[in-house]
Amino acid sequence: MENYNVNLKLDFKRNPYKGLYVAFEGIDGAGKTVQLDLVANYCRQKKMSYTVVNEPRRTGPVGRLINDVLQKRAHLPATAIQYLFSADRISHQQDIILPALERGETVLSHRCFWSSVPYGIMDWMETNQSTEVGYNLMVAQSILSMYYQHTVPDITFYLEVSADAAISRIRNMGVSPEYYEKRATLEKVRNGYQWMLEKFPSEFFVINAEQPVNVVSKEVLTVIEKVLSTKKSQKEKTFNVKN
Repeated sequence: MENYNVNLKLDFKRNPYKGLYVAFEGIDGAGKTVQLDLVANYCRQKKMSYTVVNEPRRTGPVGRLINDVLQKRAHLPATAIQYLFSADRISHQQDIILPALERGETVLSHRCFWSSVPYGIMDWMETNQSTEVGYNLMVAQSILSMYYQHTVPDITFYLEVSADAAISRIRNMGVSPEYYEKRATLEKVRNGYQWMLEKFPSEFFVINAEQPVNVVSKEVLTVIEKVLSTKKSQKEKTFNVKN
């Protein structure tokens, strides 16, 4: 039996375009949709050009299969589901997100590639105890990969809630729980997010999403306005240098 040593030393792939890429992460029931809608309203009021996207998509050849799995109409191994998510995200970035950013639009995303890490860790921990598989997942899911890398959002909000609070919100919506929407599952996914936050603290803005909606929204918009101001200053400096 032969063993092969593979070493990787890569940074995340950053957004090279003038548009702002904003993503909302968190377990189901964290309030991502509510906050994304409020930011979209802010963009409308400021007459900013923006695009709202959702991941995973529920349309297209890959998205329809994902939707069937999440709605429990189709069954696949957990690992296969994670690769479906990755395939959908690659197509989504190339077809929609990157062109919008290049046009200078603000992209508001309900989840992004980051979700594949905590959900992948959760699937792994069904049969294993260690969360250290996280780094392997980041290579396999095209996050830290030499073959293809997803572009990292400029701002990623992690909306932090307990599994109990999330389940309560999901029940109050009056909809049938999807594939991952069980308390024990959400707790494991939450642990996966905690691993990711510890390993990459500078990549996330963590917000207590159990606060009132308006308080969470104020914190979100404060961060966005600060980053927009920084981007504007950098753009002006570049313009002055060229001229």
